[in-house]
Amino acid sequence: MAQFVLVHGAWHGAWCWARILPLLRAAGHTAHAITLTGVGERAHLYAPQVGLDTHIQDVMQLIACEELQEVVLVGHSYGGLVITGVADRLLQQGSGVLRHLVYLDAVVPLPGEGWSSQHAPETVAARVQTGREHGGRIPVPDAKVFGLDGADRDWVNRRMTPHPLACYQDTLQFDAAQLATLPRTFIDCTSPALATISVMRQRVRSAPGWQIRELATGHDPMVSDPAALSRVLLECV
Repeated sequence: MAQFVLVHGAWHGAWCWARILPLLRAAGHTAHAITLTGVGERAHLYAPQVGLDTHIQDVMQLIACEELQEVVLVGHSYGGLVITGVADRLLQQGSGVLRHLVYLDAVVPLPGEGWSSQHAPETVAARVQTGREHGGRIPVPDAKVFGLDGADRDWVNRRMTPHPLACYQDTLQFDAAQLATLPRTFIDCTSPALATISVMRQRVRSAPGWQIRELATGHDPMVSDPAALSRVLLECV
C-alpha cells in the first residue's frame, strides 16, 4: 500500500484534489491532500514572510505528523518546487519514506532556480509589480488558462485564492544527484499544453532517469479528467 501526498500548485488548495482522493483510496491506498499556508482555506494565515520554505515545511510536517511511509509525493505546477525541496530535506535526514516523486505538469527545477527562473524578465517584473500592488500576493488568473471551461472553470474560479508573492521570487538549493536516486515521473498535460511548462517538458525528456506519461488534458487534470490522472498515479505505486 502506498501513501499519496498531493501538493497543489499556485492559487489552488487541497480542494482541487477532491475528485482524485476517493479514486486512490478505493484502490486501497492512503491519500492526503494538503493546503499550503496562505492559500485556500488557509488564506487567512498569509503573511509577507510566507514563501517556498514555508510550504516545504508544511509538507514535511504532514509527513512527520501522520508518520507516513512508502510516500508517493505528487506536486502540481508550482508544487514541483515544493516536493523537490521536501525530497531533498528528507534525503539529507537519511529518511527512507519516499517511494516515488511525481511532477504533474510541474516545475522541475535545477539547483538555484525558482518559479520565476524560466520567465522572461518583463514577465517577472510585471508579476512582481502586480503582487506588490495587491498586498504581496499574486492575483488569481481565470481558470480558462488551465484548459478548463464550463462548470469546471466556474468551480475552480470560485475557489482559487491569491498566491504569496515570495513563492514566485524564492529559489531552491538542493542536491540534484541525490534526488536523482529516487524514481521520478513527469506527467505532461498536452491538450491544451500550458506554455509556461514547455521548458520543463523539454528538460525531463533530455535528462536520464525520468518516466514520462502524457495526458490529453489541460493543466488541471485532477479537475477535468480525474479518472485518467488516477490511473497514471496508480502506475507510480
